[in-house]
Amino acid sequence: MLIGKTAQLQLFSDKYRDRGSSTAIDQQVIYPGRGLIYDRNEKLLVNNFQIYNLNAVYNQLDPDMDTTLFCELLEITKDEFLEYLNKDWRKASFNKSTPFTFLSKIKPEIFARFQEHLFRFPGFTPMIRSVRAYPHTNAAHVLGYLGEADSSKINKSNGLYDIGDFIGQNGLERYYDIDLRGKKGIRFVMKDNLGREVGSYNDGLLDSLAVTGKDLYTTIDLDLQKLGEELMQNKRGSIVAIEPKTGEILACLSAPGYDPNLLNLDRGRGKAYNALRYDSINIINKPLINRSVVSKYPPGSIFKPILSLIALQEKTTYAGRTLQCDGSYVINKRKGFSQGCHNHPTPTNISTAIQHSCNSYYYQLVKEVIEKEGYNNPGKGLQILVDYLKEFGLGQKLGIDYSHESTGFIPTPEHYDQQYNYVRSGWRASYILSLGIGQGELQLTTMQMANLAVILANRGYYYIPHFVKPETSSFDPKFNIKNKVSIDPQHFDPVLYGMQKVITSGTAQAGRIPGISSAGKTGTSQNPQGKDHSVYFAFAPIDDPQIAIAVYVENAGFGGDIAAPIASLLLEKYIKSEIPEYRLPLLNRMKELDLISNP
Repeated sequence: MLIGKTAQLQLFSDKYRDRGSSTAIDQQVIYPGRGLIYDRNEKLLVNNFQIYNLNAVYNQLDPDMDTTLFCELLEITKDEFLEYLNKDWRKASFNKSTPFTFLSKIKPEIFARFQEHLFRFPGFTPMIRSVRAYPHTNAAHVLGYLGEADSSKINKSNGLYDIGDFIGQNGLERYYDIDLRGKKGIRFVMKDNLGREVGSYNDGLLDSLAVTGKDLYTTIDLDLQKLGEELMQNKRGSIVAIEPKTGEILACLSAPGYDPNLLNLDRGRGKAYNALRYDSINIINKPLINRSVVSKYPPGSIFKPILSLIALQEKTTYAGRTLQCDGSYVINKRKGFSQGCHNHPTPTNISTAIQHSCNSYYYQLVKEVIEKEGYNNPGKGLQILVDYLKEFGLGQKLGIDYSHESTGFIPTPEHYDQQYNYVRSGWRASYILSLGIGQGELQLTTMQMANLAVILANRGYYYIPHFVKPETSSFDPKFNIKNKVSIDPQHFDPVLYGMQKVITSGTAQAGRIPGISSAGKTGTSQNPQGKDHSVYFAFAPIDDPQIAIAVYVENAGFGGDIAAPIASLLLEKYIKSEIPEYRLPLLNRMKELDLISNP
């Protein structure tokens, strides 16, 4: 019976011979929908919409096709048609017998019209793709955007990425790309010699379905993020807010920002990207840079509480110490070298030194830490300081779940050995006193500044800041590890008391929040190239911290004038869920303040 059936099929029946000579099996990729992204309250931040790619097999194209109609339907020119069709066939990535992307990012309304005439153009196959859409115009830097995988990423992916794949280019889209992208499916179809589909191969038994990507639940509070972006309109700078108990990032923004919809993968994306990067005003403002995690800034006087803790722990000072300040700090009396300070009451203890941000007090404190091992051994003392700062997460990446993160910069003894190698006797503490007030070579990111506020709020520990909720499948266990600093608990009391006094009767009275106790510290970061930067970090409430924040506004002057009131409004918004009516004049004034057009 088997021999007879074989003879019938091979010798006497033309059915399979004719089909084999007139059809080919085409393997079609089914692209999955990318996972959605939500905020901490399950408000949708990123969803998908469909576009079409048009693939082509060069050897299957009809040389007599109506190119005029083809171009009219797809709204392209004849020159564009030739450009898209004629590839460099010498390259291994192209073959006249295999599909290549002829045209990508075709809008559904255009393709719907084209599809009615698809039968006229053998060799062309549509491919449905999902690209990103953003219901809100917020958090562009956090979310990131997609782009096509380049050859280097494809070669390094071990088969994960292919030509034409969309992958995350930065932000959460890049960091969590593996989870968000899902899994491609495969469909095998039979085509005739004109490239037309004639049926599913083997009744679809070899086909596989696409698997939709996993949804991402972030820690971002959309309402808080929105308010932060409104307050930073027409300003350059960044804001980061973190929940101290968990390390969850509540808001993270960079200003100026941009509408993330500008960089979705439609055909206008290239023009929008070039405008964001190369337009004359954007060359200065750099809206594509995430200033909150990439830019490095001198922290200014917000560094003083941290230095206070280290000096107390090292016993180079004590909490009740009085240091006189007459408006300057003498470095070398014989040569007349001194550093300035502003007018304020005499700091009779470390709390009042923080309250009034006395520079002279902190020049002395940093000098004594650096000279702890002797006047002639400043490197050993500086190394003590550096080791503490690393425990505070400075001078290194915090390890957040973001595609790019700067380390900031902490100057080491080796750095100064090289910088002052021309000095025969070596460098001394007096050379680097500006570190005591958060200046000099010291540089932090806004994310690191916010994390310092977290450590103060928690009285000595932090969790690595992160953007995803613990229930997310890719949640890294490292975000559950408590990172402690080597500071005894009792040293936090005078420092935090001083930070309370900063707000009630010190340099940040504009950061006061009626009905909410908070602790903060202003900074005015010196800028040799222009107006100083306005800096502030804080946390609230004091007894049960729910939010810690850092605000950095470039070229905005005194920290108590701009950064502190902006932070106070965001703290109040998060804790109370709304801004009271009597605070609306301050809210509107901060929103309307234009430091770009009218610095």
